[in-house]
Amino acid sequence: MRKIIGVVEEAFRQKEKGRTEAPPKPGIHPQQDAFIHAMPAYLSEMKSAGVKWVSGFPDNPARGLPYISGLLILNDVETGFPISVMDGSWITAKRTGAATAVAAKHLARRDSSTFGILGCGTQGRSNLEALLTVCKGLHSVKAYDTRADNLSGYVKEMTSKYGVDVVSVDSPRGAVEGCDIVVTAGPILKHPKPVIEPSWFKAGALACPLDFDSYWKPETMCAMDKFCTDDKEQLTYYKTQGYFPEIPDVYAELAEIVSGKKKGRENSYERIMCMNLGLAIEDIATAKLVYDKAVKERVGTELPL
Repeated sequence: MRKIIGVVEEAFRQKEKGRTEAPPKPGIHPQQDAFIHAMPAYLSEMKSAGVKWVSGFPDNPARGLPYISGLLILNDVETGFPISVMDGSWITAKRTGAATAVAAKHLARRDSSTFGILGCGTQGRSNLEALLTVCKGLHSVKAYDTRADNLSGYVKEMTSKYGVDVVSVDSPRGAVEGCDIVVTAGPILKHPKPVIEPSWFKAGALACPLDFDSYWKPETMCAMDKFCTDDKEQLTYYKTQGYFPEIPDVYAELAEIVSGKKKGRENSYERIMCMNLGLAIEDIATAKLVYDKAVKERVGTELPL
């Protein structure tokens, strides 16, 4: 995870320098609130190019299937030929957690100790792993999920794996109040019924929604001292598709903060939200890391073109 956080942070630096290419992701929507997206990206300094074909189907858990699935293809930057096909689900989980960690590194209070997670699936796990990597004082977790089995499994597994104090709460409010960092990781909904109130979110806290505005009321987002995102162009695109009817003006992109062009956290009282929509540069940077290691260790299966 530490290496993934490193390449994801570097991808944001390269984005600010104009050395990446990643258009807003086009998609198709076979069912209500389900999506299948194409996510191409090119990072010139990493010599990495490829595309992730990723889907999210909210009803999958009831079928015993994960919400997110996908494949990722890397291409040779000199010839354009595909050089690797790999699973996209693992990369999606790890790079999303890494992006949250990058945001926390620059936007969370250094003394952050309590983490609130709403949605105890794959992202709930990878985000905790990533935050524990960069937030050394983090020792308490308050977890909420709409499914009791998910919640109990998460509490047991994360307590055993990381040795932190993980407790279950019975409401979204319980997972937000008093927390220094809050991550919401439910399904992405085009017409959500958000519940998080401004009064629940403490001064000095950082929010990282992974599920767009599904949990966050407009007035709560507008109460933030700084509203950031990983990509303003993509945020604008989603608004044209009917998402985000009410959001505040963007203070900065995460790339601007990582590069030092815009200031991150300036005091211990700021309430900050970083709306990470998920960028293909994160996937392709992580995939290059995986590919290089696979080549070095001579693992994988060769396929004919």
